[in-house]
Formats: sequence, structure tokens, C-alpha cells
Amino acid sequence: MSRRKSRWHNACAALAAMAETDDAPAPAVAAVLAPAPAPVPPPPPKPPTSVASTPPPSDEAVDVLARTLWGEARGEPVRGKEAVACVVLNRVARSLARPGGYWWGGSVVEVCHKPWQFSCWNHGDPNRDKLLKVTPRDAAFAACLRIARRALAGRLPDPTGGATHYHARGIHPPWAWRLIPCAEIGRHLFYNDVE
Repeated sequence: MSRRKSRWHNACAALAAMAETDDAPAPAVAAVLAPAPAPVPPPPPKPPTSVASTPPPSDEAVDVLARTLWGEARGEPVRGKEAVACVVLNRVARSLARPGGYWWGGSVVEVCHKPWQFSCWNHGDPNRDKLLKVTPRDAAFAACLRIARRALAGRLPDPTGGATHYHARGIHPPWAWRLIPCAEIGRHLFYNDVE
């Protein structure tokens, strides 16, 4: 054993011997002998605030949004229905963020019922009578109710990139003539740059 290793070995043996006797080692030696402190665990994650701190959506808002989804997108897959729900929520959010709001309204009910915005609510549209009579026994409407509840609880990711407008493929409304869609989901094209 080299002289350096021998000294180290002797010092460790002496410290161990001191630890076994009643002779308390000096504080510096005690620090060497003490086991390393356990790492401090990280704080527990905070509970999600979006669900707990947000008041539950009104029954009217859930019902109107679900009927809008059913009237506008009942033939679409779930993601397509979710995208239409996000258009409504994006309009509400954009209106609330702008001083004076937007012409399309500042609540889910106002946005959905604004004339000529969601055709299923237009008087004379064949879907209007159907959507007013549909019940949760209809599988598509039951799915729309679930999506509306998730959307209004803030638990729905936005696949549209903030779109406030959309139209079905094959229809070419004048407001969209020179715009580039930000998303294409199911049979709908979505736009986030319409004022």
C-alpha cells in the first residue's frame, strides 16, 4: 500500500474507532462521518386550475353549442365536431379580448345565434327544426353534448389554430376568396385571419 493510501486508511480507521466509542468526534469529523442528507423531493405538482377554478358552464350554453355542433357537423368525425366547437370558443375569446368586442357576440349563445353565421340556426333552414327537436337519445347529439361540455370546461385542444370562421369544402363564400385556410379538418376548411 502506498504511503498516501496508508494515511487515508489509518485516518478512516481512526474515525471509525472514534464513532464506536463514547468519545464524540469533533464537529468537523462528525460532518465527515454523518451520512449525506437525503435529497429534498420536488414539490408536488399543482392541481389543474382550468377545471377547478372555472365556474361550470350554463346549461343553456352547453345545449346551444351542442345543437350548433349537431346542426353544422353531425356527419363529421369527433375531431371535426371539436373543430367547430373551437371556432365558437375562438370567436368568444377574440370578442372578449377586443375592447368593444366583435359584431358576432361575446358569449357562446350570442355567437351561435348570430344571424347568418351558423346556417343551422337560420330561419327557413331545414336543419333548424330538426336541431330544436333532437334529444340525447340521438347518438350524434349525445356526442355533441359531450364535446360541448368538454369545450366549455376548457378541456378541448384547438385543432384549428385559432380559427374563427370555416366553410364546407365545395362552397366558396365571398369572404374566403383570397384567404388561405389555416386548417382542413374533415369536410371543412378553417380560417383564423378573418376580421
